[in-house]
Amino acid sequence: MLMNGFDPQFKTPEDYIIGVTREIWEDRGIATLHRYYAPTIPVRSPSSVVVGNQGVIGATMATLAEFPDRALLAEDVIWSDYSEGGFLSSHRILSTATHLHDGAYGAATGKSLRYRIIADCAARNNQIYDEWLIRDQGAIVRQMGWEAKQFAADQIAREGGPVRCTRPFTPAIDIAGPYRGTGNDHLTGQRYAALLGAIMAADFATIPREYDRATQLELPGGVTAFGPSAADQFWLGLRAAVPSASFQIHHQIGRDDPLCPPRAAIRWSLTGKHDGWGAFGAPSGADIHVMGISHAEFGPRGLRREFVLFDETAIWKQILLKTG
Repeated sequence: MLMNGFDPQFKTPEDYIIGVTREIWEDRGIATLHRYYAPTIPVRSPSSVVVGNQGVIGATMATLAEFPDRALLAEDVIWSDYSEGGFLSSHRILSTATHLHDGAYGAATGKSLRYRIIADCAARNNQIYDEWLIRDQGAIVRQMGWEAKQFAADQIAREGGPVRCTRPFTPAIDIAGPYRGTGNDHLTGQRYAALLGAIMAADFATIPREYDRATQLELPGGVTAFGPSAADQFWLGLRAAVPSASFQIHHQIGRDDPLCPPRAAIRWSLTGKHDGWGAFGAPSGADIHVMGISHAEFGPRGLRREFVLFDETAIWKQILLKTG
């Protein structure tokens, strides 16, 4: 695409997203958020909604104070044009960091961490103006010695208890942002969307048909697994926990790029009751919302690599706020 309205050093959407991320975090250009992030940008994550670049600046400084050596390694940027100008990028990051100072994750542990993030960012005229962000909080807290449920309970207490604590993201507190796109109609995006739709409709027999026998899975909690059987266990565990929840695809991208396999990025959600035994223990009856983003790469024998992110701690927080 032509990068009209963007600084001339950015030749492609990948250049822009990777370059801006490095400039903000690793080069310590935090003040550039006033230029690269719109003043009223809504940033949605499973834990909350933040509005405005001032809130993003504060959160960035707090994270770097707690993890001063944090690096953000770009694994992929899957993007689509937007008819009103600019693009939507789904940026998958492998982050490394050391927990050197006290902060939102509690007292400093000195632990070295490795975890993934996927950020869906809408950009035009050299600014990011709408964002959806998921960090693998389950991986982060486990490497610090917590279980996800235990961390969520401690977080509720540290935030002032069930009445005063920050509510996790749900559609009820969402903010309608300026980006109205839904992605593109590329065949790889359609293929992955159909696969996820079949799984969520309980057609688990589609997994051995569509997944390569050597598929590599990168799953919430920092879990790496291989093969269709592991995919079946993961997706079945999630869906069994919320069997009556509504599955929705919010954004869908497919792409072919030089030196890359056909790949897809999908932002999706599950909204409903925790009314089944599965990945989150005994049914609690809690109303929960799962914000998810997935990337997939396809090869000659089916889905070869899949990256799935949602925040286990935000799900447990919703359950614990119901059950105490």
